[in-house]
Amino acid sequence: MQIPFKKISDAGDIRGKKILLRLDLNVPIVDGKVRDDFKIERSLPTIAMLRDRGARTIIISHIDSEISDSLEPVAAYIGKMIQVKEFVRSLDDAPRAAAALKDGEMIILENIRRDPGEKANDQAFAGRLAALADYYVNDAFAVSHREHASIVSVPRLIPSFAGPLLAEEIEELSKAFNPPKPFLFILGGAKFDTKLPLIERFLGIADHVFVGGALANDIFKDRGLEVGLSVVSAKHVDLRRVENSPKLLVPDDIIASNPLSAIAKAPGLVGPDDRIMDAGPRTIDALAVLAKKAAFILWNGPLGDYEKGFSAGTEGVARAIAASDARSVVGGGDTIAVIAKLGILDKFSFVSTGGGAMIEFLAKGTLPGIEALKRAA
Repeated sequence: MQIPFKKISDAGDIRGKKILLRLDLNVPIVDGKVRDDFKIERSLPTIAMLRDRGARTIIISHIDSEISDSLEPVAAYIGKMIQVKEFVRSLDDAPRAAAALKDGEMIILENIRRDPGEKANDQAFAGRLAALADYYVNDAFAVSHREHASIVSVPRLIPSFAGPLLAEEIEELSKAFNPPKPFLFILGGAKFDTKLPLIERFLGIADHVFVGGALANDIFKDRGLEVGLSVVSAKHVDLRRVENSPKLLVPDDIIASNPLSAIAKAPGLVGPDDRIMDAGPRTIDALAVLAKKAAFILWNGPLGDYEKGFSAGTEGVARAIAASDARSVVGGGDTIAVIAKLGILDKFSFVSTGGGAMIEFLAKGTLPGIEALKRAA
């Protein structure tokens, strides 16, 4: 597709230019070390490209680790592969560090969400970031659905461009709007109210839309089935627009857990003390058949609570898609974690860095960060 904004590759000679590079380096930190480097690895080519073109790069990002809100372990990790001149602990110190950069050098700033101005989309905070650089580059697709200062306000202040990863995300995900057929869409996870527009849109595009995970519990409940202690949406969701579609699929069997056992059973046999934790084996077999026949597969969200040990459904779907000849596009942090654990990331045609951003882009065809680049200075 035609990208509707300028890419950094369109900027010409950037040697000596100061580049404010927004990345998504929000990775899990355990015992002071990076546990999962997927997002870092996806960002390294952009960092290396700017270095090789002689840019003076100021990297900004956020981190929401429950253990630490510092990007210092991430900066140290990146520094093992690409030289980082300095980790800058304060935005107050950033102008000094940016001014000292030489061609091809880079610095990394501390977590910008430590300043409340980032989430509040404060214009003064955006101005302080923009003042550091000549150009701005957004290569953080996974947070481009957030109306935060570094995503939507900085592009109004200095010439702005999309990075290669952001452009690739848009190009690859847009293929789902006019895909080869048969097209299988698999959606898991929770929060039906946020994903209903996505389901409605793809019931008009895909040949089959399979809804699993906690999302399926809402459908079971809406159909008058017992869901016991299972996770369901906190508020009522009107499912009438999707329930009657012949394209909509839900699990044929589920894994129900209670204090005595965890067994596969039909959704209609769930008891009041049961908790639906995963898709059952019949369901996974049926999805494997559809995956084998598909020409295009889009998948976001796990089919079970894998953090509590119920990963068989998600792993089974991952293996089925990996074995398929279909073009496969997948995303979502939990989904990617399972695929990575299986060691089959390379079996998928495209793995998105986005979770919520992927869902919003697929539902709306755009994101606040994309719109900001369209209107960029």
